[in-house]
Amino acid sequence: MAYRIHIVDDSPSDTEYLLGLTEDFSKKRGLDFDIRHHSSAESFLFCYEEDKTCDLLLLDIEMPGMDGVTLAKHIRSKNEKISIVFITGYSDYIGEGYDVSALHYLMKPVSKEKFEQVLDRALSRRQMEDRTVIFKANSETVCISLSCICYFESFRNYVNAVTEDGKIYTIRGTLSSYEDQVDSRFMRVGRSYLVNLTKLRRISKTEMTFPNGSVLPVPRGYYGTINQAIIKKL
Repeated sequence: MAYRIHIVDDSPSDTEYLLGLTEDFSKKRGLDFDIRHHSSAESFLFCYEEDKTCDLLLLDIEMPGMDGVTLAKHIRSKNEKISIVFITGYSDYIGEGYDVSALHYLMKPVSKEKFEQVLDRALSRRQMEDRTVIFKANSETVCISLSCICYFESFRNYVNAVTEDGKIYTIRGTLSSYEDQVDSRFMRVGRSYLVNLTKLRRISKTEMTFPNGSVLPVPRGYYGTINQAIIKKL
């Protein structure tokens, strides 16, 4: 199945430029892309309601009617897997990325080199969606996609794997044993947590919030380190 990309931008010239960059990238990599474009958030939503196939959303922020941030929040509330890339001429919106787990922000005018790097990351993220972790919990073997796990939490001789839908799997073992099984999305935070950075919805100097409503404490001295790790992924 083709990798489907939706471009949402009210500027015809910007849309044409992004189309050209995306088509050049697909030819260079020998990939099958299904590229669709929309002049407004409302136009995209009309098509999306008919066919929800979308792997990557290239989204302008400043648009008449519904803006890109509002559209991203609407889509993210229904779909956790779509990669969202904001494309904007303003840096004021970067903080909004926490709410929708934006893959990246591209500043206009978009650099071809930077654009291709972001597409490579989006494709890698798609491949990572298929990665799983296997463990024994409650006398049965469980296989869970890493993309569904918000964090691992250790206590005594056990580890809780907590998913985005609020399920908790209790596993006998140590947190360190699972560090070797996860990928770069996960970060060790203090002695007790292994956190999926792509699942963070908000972070303050004292708390991390996840889409399932879980709130974890931020250990002293980790706020800056976590933010730096997130920025590197944006």
